[in-house]
Amino acid sequence: MNRLFYGWIVVAVAVIATLIAAGNRSVPGALIQPLHESTGWAIQSISFATAIGLVLFGLGAPLSGYLMDRFGPRRITLFGLGLMTLSMALSALMTHIWQLNLVWGLLSGVATGVVGGVLGATVANRWFIQHRGLVTGFFGAATSAGQLIFIPALVFWASGLGWREASWIMAAISLLALVPVWLLMKDSPAEMGLRALGAAPGSAPMKITADPGIMGKALRSPTFWLLTVTFFICGATSNGLIGVHFIPYAVSCGLTPTTASGILAVMGALNFVGTLASGYLTDRYDPRVLLSLYYGFRGLSLLFLPFATTPETLLVFAVVFGLDYIATVPPTVALVADNFGRQNVGTVYGWVFAAHQLGAAAAAWAGGATRDALGEYNLAFLLAGTIGIAAALLSLGIRRPARPAPVHG
Repeated sequence: MNRLFYGWIVVAVAVIATLIAAGNRSVPGALIQPLHESTGWAIQSISFATAIGLVLFGLGAPLSGYLMDRFGPRRITLFGLGLMTLSMALSALMTHIWQLNLVWGLLSGVATGVVGGVLGATVANRWFIQHRGLVTGFFGAATSAGQLIFIPALVFWASGLGWREASWIMAAISLLALVPVWLLMKDSPAEMGLRALGAAPGSAPMKITADPGIMGKALRSPTFWLLTVTFFICGATSNGLIGVHFIPYAVSCGLTPTTASGILAVMGALNFVGTLASGYLTDRYDPRVLLSLYYGFRGLSLLFLPFATTPETLLVFAVVFGLDYIATVPPTVALVADNFGRQNVGTVYGWVFAAHQLGAAAAAWAGGATRDALGEYNLAFLLAGTIGIAAALLSLGIRRPARPAPVHG
């Protein structure tokens, strides 16, 4: 009887860490209203701290990737979870606005970026050749699940106990997550005397050695810039525009906030399904073609959105958009690994992911500015749809070296 491949245990532990990181990243959105009501701090001031956290979440990814490639994911994940624990504990003690900027901005942004940005990509590419795309999909689904689980939980805790108590609960959960990472996570198959799943029989366990000059090579590669630009567009059209502005748009169409949030929840559930399916497909088909299809459908759905003004048509949009919300992650990670080496995924994908978050930040601001200037979102949606179609075309120009054929069985 075959023994369980230890990489699956590492995946399970890393998924837990990713779930917790997504939960911590959800805290500002879930607690902003009770924090405002309790302290009297302006929504704008609280939003500024949240924006700091989003930027540092993005910039934390390349730093984390660089450190994971050199020191292994175990130590860096422990550091990130420890910093999450500290940030949540300190947030429960906040009494001044500068503390909010420090805790929700600096500490939480760096902590969640360290774990939530590149951990999944690093684990998938160190431990798996066979099923690599599917494993990457697990981590995308974990991010969606973390938001679906923790946002309502945080709102429930804050309404029943208070926002400070909700922060203490998140601190305790983050602290508990350190235990399985400490006991079970390993940095690479070679540490266990194993080969990556799907490696050729008889091959020696590969020691993970990152190329210290990989970013210099990446910056000179058109492929890196195509991946970066398309992922910037991914962040702009998903987290930045729809993630921030869908509910206000739906309310402007006459829906109640409850109905709008329900449709957004459907989008989140379909996102979970779509990301897992994308991982499965990435193992079997050309990831460039998948990216082109995802961005194409996303662009068309955004071009349709200005004409979706009823609950029924908005639900149709939510289904289509939700299925490819972050379905782009598995093929993007696969293309990074194929072009720049599995041992360098943390470093290179970290910068690609940072572009994703910068795109999200830019679109979040631009969507609001367009709404304030014109009184509607239509122009923002039409421009987003256009750049989505552009990303579909750009994806086909990405280079794809031949992959080593995985060994099954």
